[in-house]
Amino acid sequence: MNTPRGVLRDGRGLQADPPLPLISPNPIGVRQSPSFEHQHSRAPSLFSAQIATIPRTSQRGSLHMRRFLVLLVVFASFSVSVAQAQSLPSAKPEEVGLSTERLGRIGKVLQAEIQAKKFPGAVAVVARKGRVAYFEAFGARDPQSGAPMTKDTIFRFYSMTKPFVATAAMMLAEEGRIVLTDPVSKYLPAFAKMQVSVPKVDPTGRLTYETVPAAREMTVYDLLRHASGLAYGEITANQPVKDAYAKAGLFHADFPYDQRSLAPAEEIEALSKAPLSHNPGEVWEYSMSVDLLGRVVEAASGTKLSEFLESRLFKPLKMADAAFSLPKDKLGRLAQPFANDPATGTPNKVFDVSSPPKNDAGGVGSVGTTTDYLRFAQMMLNGGQLDGARLLSRTTVTLMTSDHLGKIKDNGITPGELLLGVKGFTFGLGFAVRQEDGLAAMPGRAGEYMWAGAAGTFFWVDPKEQLVGLLMTQAPGPSRVYYRKLFKQLVYQAIADELAPAMSASR
Repeated sequence: MNTPRGVLRDGRGLQADPPLPLISPNPIGVRQSPSFEHQHSRAPSLFSAQIATIPRTSQRGSLHMRRFLVLLVVFASFSVSVAQAQSLPSAKPEEVGLSTERLGRIGKVLQAEIQAKKFPGAVAVVARKGRVAYFEAFGARDPQSGAPMTKDTIFRFYSMTKPFVATAAMMLAEEGRIVLTDPVSKYLPAFAKMQVSVPKVDPTGRLTYETVPAAREMTVYDLLRHASGLAYGEITANQPVKDAYAKAGLFHADFPYDQRSLAPAEEIEALSKAPLSHNPGEVWEYSMSVDLLGRVVEAASGTKLSEFLESRLFKPLKMADAAFSLPKDKLGRLAQPFANDPATGTPNKVFDVSSPPKNDAGGVGSVGTTTDYLRFAQMMLNGGQLDGARLLSRTTVTLMTSDHLGKIKDNGITPGELLLGVKGFTFGLGFAVRQEDGLAAMPGRAGEYMWAGAAGTFFWVDPKEQLVGLLMTQAPGPSRVYYRKLFKQLVYQAIADELAPAMSASR
C-alpha cells in the first residue's frame, strides 16, 4: 500500500493546508459607533430638515409626527447598537478563568517573531465560555506598504474553507437531500467507475504502478473524512496520480493549491479521469475531497457553492466579510505575505481574490476576517447555533467532531502529523479531532477539533475548556506549523480557573 510522505525530519510536518451573552456595549473588534445616549441626543437634528417640510395642517398633527420620527430614530439607533454588541461580546480574562498577565505573553512572543522578520503580522483571538478575552493585532497587514495589521484585516483562509463546506453538506443531510453513504456518482455520474493507481515493486526492486478498477465507489462520507482515494498533487507520493493532476491543471508545481482556474465541469472531468491514489475507505490522505464535496453540494442544492454558503452560513452568522472574492472597497484590508519566505527564500504565492474565480473552490477558496471565523467556531462550540440562529443540530455537530477513521489512520500519515507534526489526532467530518489529553506533544483536551490554512491561518475549538483559539497570519512558509503549536501553548498556559470565582465574588 502506498503511504504518502508528509513529515519533515525536524518534526514540524507538512502543512495542510449556549448563545453568546451580551457583555460589552462596545465589543472588541467592532468599530465603535456613537453611544445610545449620544445618538438619542442627536435624533431631532438628524430629521429637522425632513420635519420642516411636513405640511402643518394642524399643530397637533405636526407634534405627533415629530414624536414619531424621534421615536423611530431612537429605535433604529438602539437596534443597530444591539446588533453590533451581539456580534462579538467581550469579557475581562479573569471573568472566564484566564490570566491577563499570562495572556500578555502571547503578544510578547508574537512581537518578537515579527521583529525578527519571521512573518509580517498576526491577529490573535482567545474566547472562553462564549466571550472574547483576548483580541489583538500585531505587525503589518501589508509589509510592502507598511500598513499596520488591524482587527478587521481580511485573510485568505485556504483550507479553513473546508469546515464551511463540510457544514454545508451536513445541512443538506439534515434536510434529507444527501445521505452520507450515497455514492458520489449519484450526484456526479462521472465518478461511477474509477481506477486506482497501485504501487508495486518489480523483481529488480524498481517501483512501478498498475492501474486497476476501484474496489468500490467513493461516498459522500469518504469525501468528508478524506478517505475517498483522491489526492493533492502537492502532497501525494503516487507519481501517476501527481502526473495526471498536473496534466489536467489540478496541480501547479510553481503555485501550490491553486485549483480555481478550472470551471466546475472541467474540474469534475479532470478528477474523474485521473486515477485514485488508494481504494476508497482504505487510507486517510489529505486531498481534493472537499473541492469535490463542493461540487456535490452544488448538485444537491442546485446552487453555486458561494451562493449556498452566503445564504445558509455567512449571512445567518453575520460573517460580514466571508466570501470567495472581494470587491474593490475591501481589497485594502486584505493581508499580504512577504515577497519571499524568510525560512526558505522561495517566493510566496497566494491567490488573487480581486475577482471571482472560475470555480468556488471548497477546499481552499474563501476569505474573511478573524471575527468571521470566530463566529463560525463559536457556533460549532455552541452545538450548532449562535445568537438564536440554528444552523445544525447538536447531534450533527457531535457526529462531525467524532472519530471517523478508526484503524484507517494507521495506514499512512495521520491528521495530527500533517497539521501539527504530532500524533494523537484522528479525523471527523471536516476537522482533525484530538483523541486523548495526552499522546500529542502539545497542550489541549480530548475532543478538541481544528484545522488550518496553507497561508498561515489556524483555529481550534475545545469543548471541555469551552475555548476557541484563532491565529491569523498571511505567511505561507513551512514555519507555520511551528507557530500553530507555539500559539496553542501560550493560550493554554493562560488558563487560571481560580480567578473566575474570585472575580464573581468581588462583584
